[in-house]
Amino acid sequence: MGNAEMVRLEDLSTDRSLTGRKHVLSILVENRPGVLSRVAGLFSRRGFNIDTLAVGPTDDPEVSRITLTLDGAVHPIDQVTKQLHKLVNVLKIRDMDPETTVARELALFKVSAAVENRAEIVQFAEIFRAKIVDVSKRALIIEVTGSHEKILAFENMVRPHGLLELVRTGEVALARGE
Repeated sequence: MGNAEMVRLEDLSTDRSLTGRKHVLSILVENRPGVLSRVAGLFSRRGFNIDTLAVGPTDDPEVSRITLTLDGAVHPIDQVTKQLHKLVNVLKIRDMDPETTVARELALFKVSAAVENRAEIVQFAEIFRAKIVDVSKRALIIEVTGSHEKILAFENMVRPHGLLELVRTGEVALARGE
């Protein structure tokens, strides 16, 4: 049972330095062993929960991009970004503005697809511009690319049919324009 104690509205207010928005950080780092561990460890030590994390090479083989998302409503982000700048292998950090950012995520869904409901699942895939990447007698594997909201909406559509497995990448993002 929950606590029946009353909570005052003033007690729920947050520090003004908290933005309350999701942060998408794009971090360019030297492509060296242990860099990802040090970056992730810095967030962990500060009490941040990383929602998504994607790492990959850039056009320069010596540089990798770490894209991570986290909730800015829990802790202020400024202090941790200042500490990130101090890490030797970190080259550039950008807290991306959602209004000027293109962000995508990829998900693979393994859905139970018996003969009687297969057509409906295929129709869902078409509506969401998803790709069916594997077909077996009892299941389909469907690839969906898009925003977090699109992937969640697709999951909600296919879950009643029997969602067997789901795997998602972290978001990757680029700023619009030049």
